[in-house]
Amino acid sequence: MSKARNMADYESGTAAAAPPPGVTRTALFLGFLKIGLLGFGGVAPWARHVIVEERRWLSEKEYAAILGIGQVLPGPNTMNAAVMIGDRFHGAPGAMLALLAMMAMPLVILVVLASLYASFATVPDVRIAVEAAASAAAGLVIGTAVKMAVKLKPTRLALLVGLLAFAAVGLARLPLLPTVIVLALLSVAGAVWERRA
Repeated sequence: MSKARNMADYESGTAAAAPPPGVTRTALFLGFLKIGLLGFGGVAPWARHVIVEERRWLSEKEYAAILGIGQVLPGPNTMNAAVMIGDRFHGAPGAMLALLAMMAMPLVILVVLASLYASFATVPDVRIAVEAAASAAAGLVIGTAVKMAVKLKPTRLALLVGLLAFAAVGLARLPLLPTVIVLALLSVAGAVWERRA
């Protein structure tokens, strides 16, 4: 069964039993292990790079859709995406594999770094390094968002919804969940209106 057919089956609610060629449980585990290991300053840029560009498990549009769903669910969006992608290819065992792989290395590294930070937190150079890492993380998130937007070639409606989301959450500091609900309803209404027009 082709990869496209299997993904289409999944999206229509009738996921096929066999995963697309090349996405074995081992490949799924190692892919998410790599994402977790490389995800310094934020996992999202590395997750997109590994899943879309390197492994080609999903298209840009499919990944954006899964990330969007993960954004509105409780918990970190990339963890939610890992669960959905693991489930897409190998059901519940795949979801568990992807989640465990993504959390394994960060957990080990975090425990080690937390122990070191407790000992050196008062050193001025350490504080400067932490602030610089936070700035780099913000840059990675912005860069990934721009890269995805360019490759998705959004419609005017999608651009409008994106700008409204940025203005509401980024500038006006409105709560995320109500903003997402309102904008989702507006985007659905706009899509229906565009089809009828």
